[in-house]
Amino acid sequence: MSILSKFLCLPPHKTRGLQSFALHKRGTRASFALLLALAPLQGHAAEKTLLAFGDSLTQGYGLPDGQGLVPQLQAWLNAHGADVTIINGGVSGDTTAGGRARIDWSLTPDVDAVMVALGGNDILRGLAPAQAKANLDAILKAVTDKDLPVLLAGVPVPGNYGTSYQTEFRAIYPDLAAEYDAVLVPDLLAPLAAAQQDDTKRADYLQPDGLHPSAKGVALVVEALGPQVLDLLDQVE
Repeated sequence: MSILSKFLCLPPHKTRGLQSFALHKRGTRASFALLLALAPLQGHAAEKTLLAFGDSLTQGYGLPDGQGLVPQLQAWLNAHGADVTIINGGVSGDTTAGGRARIDWSLTPDVDAVMVALGGNDILRGLAPAQAKANLDAILKAVTDKDLPVLLAGVPVPGNYGTSYQTEFRAIYPDLAAEYDAVLVPDLLAPLAAAQQDDTKRADYLQPDGLHPSAKGVALVVEALGPQVLDLLDQVE
């Protein structure tokens, strides 16, 4: 007698049990298959993309591959458990006006969060703080209009153009960070300035031009910046 014949000859209460068992097995297999199908999607959802939007410091001016701000920050974040890829949106010599001109096409669909670090070249050129603020305002508005979390990094402002210029420019960053609910880094290069107080070590942290950090200087910046970027990434939905 075939297996099917034996099944057909069984009493009703036994066939119901076998049918329930078969349905249970099919349901288990289906659930398992669904989990396997969703696993890659869940892993992909955990990945985040950060746009580092800035000037020569972001771009990695004067440094070998792998030693600039973006690759060092990428390594730091990965080492601290962040599943993130950083897009290097740094352009050497860029001002806040240059950043404003390119922010819209820089915000590609894959971007999940943005770090803005601009203003140093405005200061070097003595450009008006009010104009720099208007440009940064437009940049942050473009970012937040896309519901993306943003970090705003300030820059050191020397007193070359007088106290009032220095005060006005410094105020740009906390003011805009409060308006746009941005993670604020008041002075991106503050750790570098602190390390340079020892004149014997100054050359270790700067490139020969006296302006851009060396790889060792970038490492100091990243150690202070990293936790703030983790806070930013925690805001990604």
